[in-house]
Parts: sequence; C-alpha cells; structure tokens
Amino acid sequence: MAELRIDPGRPVPPRGGAAARWTLRTLALGYVLALVALPVATVTRRTFAGGPSLVLASLADPDLHAAARLGVLVATVSVLINTVFGVGVSILLVRYRFPGRRLLNAVIDLPVSISPVVVGIALVLVYGNSGWLGRYLEAIGVTVVFATPGIVLATVIVALPLVVREVVPVLEEAGTDQDQAAASLGATAWQRFVRITLPTIRWALAYGVVLSLARSLGEFGAVRVVSGSVAGESQTLTLFVNDSYQEFGPAAQQSAFTAAFLLMVVSVAFIVLIAWLRPGGPDSPRGPGSRPGPSSRPGPGKERS
Repeated sequence: MAELRIDPGRPVPPRGGAAARWTLRTLALGYVLALVALPVATVTRRTFAGGPSLVLASLADPDLHAAARLGVLVATVSVLINTVFGVGVSILLVRYRFPGRRLLNAVIDLPVSISPVVVGIALVLVYGNSGWLGRYLEAIGVTVVFATPGIVLATVIVALPLVVREVVPVLEEAGTDQDQAAASLGATAWQRFVRITLPTIRWALAYGVVLSLARSLGEFGAVRVVSGSVAGESQTLTLFVNDSYQEFGPAAQQSAFTAAFLLMVVSVAFIVLIAWLRPGGPDSPRGPGSRPGPSSRPGPGKERS
C-alpha cells in the first residue's frame, strides 16, 4: 500500500462540493464590494465628477494645505513617540518580571477597547483650562487642549498599542539566549540592542510603524474633541473633510471630496506596504516579515543538508 504523504507547506483543500465553495466566494466578494469597494468607487467618482480642473482648483485651497501639513506633523511626531515607547515597553514586558507587569500589559490595550471620543473627553478633563493639570500648565503659559500638543497627545494614545503588539510576539519567540551570550562576552546593553534585538524585530517594527502611521493620519474622534477644528490652525485633514462636507456650496463640497480622495490614496499605499511586509513579500519565499518555522530549523537527530 502506498504511503500517504502530506506536504506541510501546501494547504489542504477544504472538503465540500464546488457549489458550496463558489457560494462562499461569492458571499465574501459581495461583502467586500458592498462595504469597501463601493464607497471607495463612489468617492472617487464624485471627486472627478466635475473634471480635473475642479480637483486642481480645490487642491489650491490654503485650508487644505494647512490641514495636510498639520496632519503629517502630528502623525510623524506621534509615530516617533509610539515607536520609542513601543520598543522600550516590549523589551520591558518580555525580558523582565516586575510588580504591575500584567497591569501595564492590560493598560496598553485600553485605547483599543474604548471609544476615541472618550479619550478626547478624558484629555479635556485632565489638560483643559479647568482640568487637573491644565490649570497649572495654563499658569506657566502651556496650552494643551485646542492646540497642537493636545492633537498629538490624543493621536499618540489611540495608536499606542500598535507597535507593542507587533514587537512583543517576535521578542517572545526569539528568546534571550543570544542576548545573554552577548552579555557574557562583555557587550553593552546598547550593543546588544543594535546588533541583536533590532535586527530580530526589524520587520515587526516596520509593520507596527506603518500601522501606527495609518492610524495617526486617519484619527478623527479624539482629535475632534481636543482640537477645536479651527481652519488653518488646529484642523487636520480628516477634520477638514468633515467640516468642508457640512458646509454649503459646491466649492466646499469639492474640497471635501478631494481631501477624502487624498486620504484614500494614502490608505491604499499603506495597504500595499503592509501587504509587502506580511509573510509572502518579495524579499524571501516566506516574506520579509516572516520568521523561520520549525521545519526550517534542524531538530534533535536531524542534520543540516
């Protein structure tokens, strides 16, 4: 009797008839088209309904320029803060044991479980003019709420877990053997981080940074509460879309759709980049973000070929 062999690298086809498979595919495709493709196509059609000349005219809107600059500035600062914080906290959670570790691990996920509007309200209560800290900051001339610092703070909070949750699993899988060996040979903490930790987490970190940047650029709820949405001053691109769409007149409507189209283009670029960073990317057969599985490492009694 011939031996049945199963290739672990090849997916096993699901059982069932062709009709069931085609039904599932049709439902999945229809779901994606209804929720994603149709709204995107509608915004694109509405943006260019009046011709390219109207799009170019709306791109010259100084309020759109100011909103785009502020959005990019806030997203850049927020990503830098979350990257440094995310890497540091990931190392702390994986390689150290201390009282309150589980509490810290739970608090990091808190921004995911609560509404961004609640985050904005909490920031107003703490950093507003009559807040717990806001009154003291106002006394020394520091304004947080309804200013750029408040927008940055709100964006940092809503994107807080993204880098951490990408880096922690990679550090847990890598273990501490190499780090301990380097320490025993006299390597400093900085040398171990640059030569061991950073190369280990580089793709997970890149993936987390892209997610954090996309989340920061698209944030609306928390920023809406703490910014005041003053055109040309405290209005990000998402706020510009909302405020322009609610105004009367074809020029404002066109500016709203143009800004929305720009945000969609950026989102598509992020999706492509994230897909490239996922397993199956172009750098290796398993992708740039992949890690060697059990089958790629020799086990007990096995020899390298």
